[in-house]
Amino acid sequence: MNGAAPRVVPTFDEYIDQVADAVPPGTRRAYLTYWRRVRERWGDRRLDEPTASEIKQLAESTRATAVVRSNSRGGRSAGEHMIAALRCIYHHAVADGLLPESANPAIRVPKPRRLASTRHALTDEQLSQVFAIVSTTGNDPELDMLLLRLHTETACRRGGALALRPMDLDGEQCLVRLREKGETVRWQPVSPTLMQHLVAHHQQRGGDDPREQLLRYRSGRPITSRRYDYIWERVGRHLAWVATQQISTHWLRHTTLTWVERNLGYATARAFAGHTGRNDAGSTATYVRADLHDVAAATAALTGEPHPLAKK
Repeated sequence: MNGAAPRVVPTFDEYIDQVADAVPPGTRRAYLTYWRRVRERWGDRRLDEPTASEIKQLAESTRATAVVRSNSRGGRSAGEHMIAALRCIYHHAVADGLLPESANPAIRVPKPRRLASTRHALTDEQLSQVFAIVSTTGNDPELDMLLLRLHTETACRRGGALALRPMDLDGEQCLVRLREKGETVRWQPVSPTLMQHLVAHHQQRGGDDPREQLLRYRSGRPITSRRYDYIWERVGRHLAWVATQQISTHWLRHTTLTWVERNLGYATARAFAGHTGRNDAGSTATYVRADLHDVAAATAALTGEPHPLAKK
């Protein structure tokens, strides 16, 4: 009696589109450039053909040809992302029964060791300089100041701000619902003043659908990540240190979380950041946890305004 016929291993050209449809949008955006390069090099090859050495060579080639920017670090990130993009393909191939786990060559190629981040908390003086430029220049300083205050108060990522909807605002309890990387969702306290500005922004620029994007231009058109590029390019033209160090919105996250950790402890900073996985916790977090009321108290201390959920 004959057994089932073995499954035919597809080529990269045949399989990458299937993987792209199966992953979250954020993953697809992150890996699309690298999958395109894989198709250029190996599009007509089957998944079981490349060896670990070939994958390492492709990662090194990607690293060597990475675009050089003022904050580049030798293409390490590009090499790391290429390996991660290939691991994603092979992870799905193993799950689909196309390859056994032992035939996964990408898992045998180590990622480049990450260097310590060059980002750090901005000083009060630096933050004041940035806010002064943003509030007095540009074609929509009201919008830009709202963005900066949102990121400074919540330490949210750009994706979290861009995903905000009117239905994510709890005006009574001064909470915003943040949906960020890794499909995480959390309620984050904000000051009454910021909540008032967010509600007013929606009333002035938004539509009737509470499921639509909250942050918009005066025309009613939703903003994109390009707005952030415009803000920091503008600030960099006025403040040389911003351009030199390639300051970005993520530096505001560092600034806020550093302040919270220094003043209110690690557990509260971890909750404030929205970190929930065990891998980023440290052993202390197993025994010490901060809840929403602790984060609200941190928001009150950070903004100098009382918060309805802060512990008395």
